[in-house]
Parts: sequence; C-alpha cells; structure tokens
Amino acid sequence: MALLWLLLLLALAGPVGGTWDSCRGTCGLRPMVLNESSAIPEYTSSDSGNSTTLDVNPGTWTGIASIQVTLENGTWHMCSGTLINHRWVLTTARCFTTAGDIQKWKVVLGATDLSQPGREAQVFSIKRIVKHRHYDHDSERNNIALVELQPPVECNNYIQLGCVPDSSLEVSELKTCYMAGWRASPESGECPEAKVRLIDVQLCNSSRWYGGAVHPQDLCAGYPRGGIDTCQGDIGGPLICKDHVGDYFWLVGLASWGKGCTGEKRPGVFTSTQHFRGWIQVQLGLVSSNPAPTPTEPALTPHTTPMLPPSTALTLTVIEGPPSDSSITISFPKHILLRFFQALKDFLEFLRNKMR
Repeated sequence: MALLWLLLLLALAGPVGGTWDSCRGTCGLRPMVLNESSAIPEYTSSDSGNSTTLDVNPGTWTGIASIQVTLENGTWHMCSGTLINHRWVLTTARCFTTAGDIQKWKVVLGATDLSQPGREAQVFSIKRIVKHRHYDHDSERNNIALVELQPPVECNNYIQLGCVPDSSLEVSELKTCYMAGWRASPESGECPEAKVRLIDVQLCNSSRWYGGAVHPQDLCAGYPRGGIDTCQGDIGGPLICKDHVGDYFWLVGLASWGKGCTGEKRPGVFTSTQHFRGWIQVQLGLVSSNPAPTPTEPALTPHTTPMLPPSTALTLTVIEGPPSDSSITISFPKHILLRFFQALKDFLEFLRNKMR
C-alpha cells in the first residue's frame, strides 16, 4: 500500500509525459504563479470583453513562444506558438504561408515583453517546419504546424510545456479560459492576456455569426458582444483553459482567424488541438503513420456536431539514463493516471476485505 500511495502522490504532482526529458515530462504548470487569485485579476462577468485585456507578469504563461523573422527592416514578431515538447513548438500553418529562408526565423521562449525580453528569455533557431499537408489558406482548414527547435529546450520556472488534451477531456465543460499573444504592434512588445468564454461552435457558425465558415476542427472563444478577439500577431497564440479539477491548464486551441478585431458576433476562431492530437503524435514519432489518415471533413450544416478523432493510446515508457536524440515525448494529463491508480487502490482494498 505504501508504494501505491507513493505513486498516487507522484500523479498528483502534475501532468506527466511518456519519457524523461529536460522538461521532466510535466505540462500545464506555472511555477511562478503560486497564488492564481492574486496573479490573475477578476474579469467582468458581462457578455462583453471590453477592458479585460491586461499585460501579464513574467512566468504567467510559461509555454508561450514568439515566432520571429528577420527582414531588411529589422526583426519582427510574426505569430505565437506554444512549447509542447522539449524540441517542438505548436502553432498554425498560416504563420508560414510564405516562410522563405528558414535561417531568417527564430523562436523566443520565456519572454513576456519582447521589447525587453529579460534574462529569462531564450532564443532558438528553427531546424524544421512541419505544416499540415492538407492546410488550405483560403478556408483555413487544417491550420496547424509544428516547429522543431535547435538546440532542445531546457525548461525552467519561466519555460514549461503546454498540455495537449486527448479525447477523454470534455473541452466544452471548461469554464476558465484565457488567450494570449503579442500581436504585430511596433508600439509595444508586451504580451496581453484576456479571459474569454468558449462559444458553442454551432452558434458561432450560425447565419448571423460566421455563416458556415467555421470547421468542425475549430473552436470559438470570446464574447457575443465582442471586445476581445484574435488579431494579427495573435495568430498561433494559445487558447488555454484551467482544468476543472486539478491546478493546471490545457492548451485547447491555437488562434487561427477571425473577421476584424473585437466585433460583435465575431469571436476568435481557434484550431482545436484535441482534434489534431493524433496528427501531432505522428509528426513527433510517437505513433506510426500507417494508420488510416484523418477522415475527410464533412460538409458543415447548422445541425452538424463537431467531430473529434478517436483517442490514440499512449504508451508509458521508462528509459534508464539520458534519452537519445531520437527519443521524443509528448505530455499527457494526470487525470489518466489518477483514474488508473484510484481503480487500483479500490481493487486492492477489495482484495484486502476478501482476505479478512
């Protein structure tokens, strides 16, 4: 029983990954935010997001990345992303529509103010960009991409991994959500955050909203009356929701597109990371690419329910010694382990009662 309780305590420490890497396999944590209520202010409870965009303190959103390109007139923030692995940043394919020379691109982690990154910030070169091969720029279907960094990231209090949910998480039930991103503004390098609400996709896709332009692989977030939205430069930025049980956060979406900024019935549209979890696992080498590809997206009607792919099993592997360069891990949530260990605890308790 002592060993069982030790395992339970380890599970409670936070979400864990399949193998040990420099980020210790954990995700969704914010070590610098010890008291969430004091670090994140109260937001209005109205249907409008006006006056709710605030600059964040260093370490508030530890996985967010600034993807930048150097041009003749300087270095510019182009879009945002989220670190999901010690080698990979998840973002949108739209960011690299005209990527050009990969040597001109870089990724900044650990910063909240790009004009004054601070000692916590780390800069990485880009080794490879993997865009979804079925990405369509006109419709923004399959708007997702992975960026491989070099060298690998060493996590710290200011740089942590984002948690990509599997199909067991009911994303629609998450109530406390935030979006963040720098935007393409030369006036300020600060990273604003905003509290937003998830909006039902069918409502978001209705005739008076986006009129069928939202795909089943998307999420909508913001406010019906506007005020908070994704704008240029926010593209690829994280939509993060707090778990309704544990003290950690889920990376549920990537800022994909919108019409205008902060308009009524024009919330931000986000690529659902849960929908593309299988694709992410294939690109990171966690599962074989032989299984059937993602099914063709059906035509969306007002009565169509957003579709999610079946959950892909993730094998827990223990590696003795440092992992090789070919070892790639993706983080997954602690609630999977909690359910397993709780069931194991109940079973052992049952056996003990039977033996009395």
